[in-house]
Amino acid sequence: MSTALAIVGRGKMGRLVEQLAPEYDFEVRAKFARANIGELSRESLRGTVVAIEFSTPTAAVENIQRLASLGVNTVCGTTGWYDELPHVRQAVAQAQTALVFAANFSVGVNLFLEIVAQAAGLFAQHPEYEAWGWEIHHSAKKDAPSGTLKKLAAEMREAGFTGSLTLSSSRAGAHIGTHEIGFDSPADTITLRHTARNREGFARGALQAARWIVGKRGIYEFREILKDLRAPVAAGATMRNW
Repeated sequence: MSTALAIVGRGKMGRLVEQLAPEYDFEVRAKFARANIGELSRESLRGTVVAIEFSTPTAAVENIQRLASLGVNTVCGTTGWYDELPHVRQAVAQAQTALVFAANFSVGVNLFLEIVAQAAGLFAQHPEYEAWGWEIHHSAKKDAPSGTLKKLAAEMREAGFTGSLTLSSSRAGAHIGTHEIGFDSPADTITLRHTARNREGFARGALQAARWIVGKRGIYEFREILKDLRAPVAAGATMRNW
């Protein structure tokens, strides 16, 4: 039996999530172009138990809090609201619901975060290396640097890298997204790069998280649940077996 899903945010990501949802045994029961607390109600959600939220930083916090108050678990791919995370934690805890959030729901990007953190820990032992982070996204992307690049930099610092770290962003054309981290010394340069071919990886990651969060409580970053999403799929298996 399919699980009822709501999509909050009808941009490119929301439309792609809707397109792929049946592969993950979801039935899209409700769709909101620009949700706010007035639009999200028991009646409009029509009994959904999980929502995928890709809206705007100014709307995301109220959307998550409202969804929690209505007993709906949420996967949030919106960035730029993390200063309000303590308030969101409180709302989700009081409602005894669940939230998965991430700066980026691509499985590959989250593995890239782990690789960069490990590399930064190694280079932290060699002060002759300085570092940079660079990204390019399509011209319509508003935030620069992106949440993903900020997260990469934070992971490097948490891994112990204290050297110079310069971040820069480019916005042009229709580029989906490339993130690059480099380490440079007088002797050599080492570069790590992730390039997205399309948005499908982001949408599929969000849908995997939505499957995982059904029946859960608490707040999780996407990276925390990756280990539960890595099991190999047997030949001929469908998404519902993940």
